[in-house]
Amino acid sequence: MMTRFLTLFVAIMLAFATITPASAQEPLRLTLRDGVIEALPFALPTFQAEVAGSEGMAADISRVITEDLNGTGLFRQIPASAFISTPASFGSAITFPDWRAINAQALVTGAVAVNGNQVTVKFRLYDVFSGAEMGEGLQFAGTTDGWRRMAHKVSDAVYSRITGEAAYFDSRIVYVAETGPKDDRAKRLAIMDYDGANVQYLTDSSAIVLAPRFSPSGDRILYTSYESGFPRINILDVATVVRQQMTTAAGEMAFSPRFSRDGRQVIYSLANGGNTDIYRTDLATGQNMRLTNTPAIETAPSFNPDGSQIVFESDRSGTQQLYVMSANGGEPQRISFGNGRYGTPVWSPRGDLIAFTKQESGRFHIGVMRTDGTEERLLTSSFLDEGPTWAPNGRVIMFARETQGSDGTTGLYSVDITGRNLRRVTTPQGGSDPSWGPLQR
Repeated sequence: MMTRFLTLFVAIMLAFATITPASAQEPLRLTLRDGVIEALPFALPTFQAEVAGSEGMAADISRVITEDLNGTGLFRQIPASAFISTPASFGSAITFPDWRAINAQALVTGAVAVNGNQVTVKFRLYDVFSGAEMGEGLQFAGTTDGWRRMAHKVSDAVYSRITGEAAYFDSRIVYVAETGPKDDRAKRLAIMDYDGANVQYLTDSSAIVLAPRFSPSGDRILYTSYESGFPRINILDVATVVRQQMTTAAGEMAFSPRFSRDGRQVIYSLANGGNTDIYRTDLATGQNMRLTNTPAIETAPSFNPDGSQIVFESDRSGTQQLYVMSANGGEPQRISFGNGRYGTPVWSPRGDLIAFTKQESGRFHIGVMRTDGTEERLLTSSFLDEGPTWAPNGRVIMFARETQGSDGTTGLYSVDITGRNLRRVTTPQGGSDPSWGPLQR
């Protein structure tokens, strides 16, 4: 039933794609490979209030879903002023010719019911050209203070059903919130929804904090703290906001930590006696393993999805470059060979790409390359772009940017892996060092 819809989706959305129909009866199988030519037009009438007094929340939920989809750059909302008709009630018959007439290719309908502090959200997604529903309708229930999460869950379902890709809306970002003048800037950990809403502060500004990193399950955060006067790695429980210092290998300074994909181990840099190398610590046993041993500065390690390899930055060649090696150590292979300096590499959750920061000719870039260093592409260019982090589905990257002529305040931005759809993420203060968490459970 989706064949016509997907055919049109391919025709307007993809510059390049793999399209493999197994037979005339089977739907097309898509692999998104390149940029968007034109966004897919969708219609989303304001969700209906099934209970009196639910109108305001129904409007808010509809707005957030629309913002989620529009924000991807893959979808374009058809304004309500263009609607010829709307469903009489949730689940009533759809007059598909009216939606075809305004060129809507997808139609999302829904209903909201608020009873006390409980809210229920229902939705359905339709392929307008085939006149059929795409998958079964879904229902989410929770408390009124979690209404944004339910909106994001609807967006996730719509996004996944249309694109065939994993979603990312119901996720959170941990970052360093920055306030004050450049020479005396206060820094504290903050957590927010992926779109900048619901900001909460996890630490105070009594000590400098850097490089927060989510655990794979999203329940813990690693970060570097200068509370003792030297950089130390802390582990913070997101639910309780209780923190403890991680036991690392003996050394003066430990920093740049990151969890393994199973959350059981941490890799990090340790500076001792003028030498900086990469270590790995088992959180359960406290066992430490030194992974590099050179006079070079080696830092910013990141595991691949199955935990068998790590990518890191090193100046062992004389300039800052990227290397890949076994997670157990061994001889690393250099993968960056372009002009300029490379740093802060992060392996994609899909395992196919590595994001990085590049400095060349006085400009900073966020880029991606294949895991062997081929097909390097620069996605951004600015006075200062740094610190990429991947969305859970591996399609979007968030990073920090400082604009030229500013007071040094940085802000958070996101960009699609095609280099399109660059967007500012609104935060109450300046922000840096973002880390994108997994989909919430």
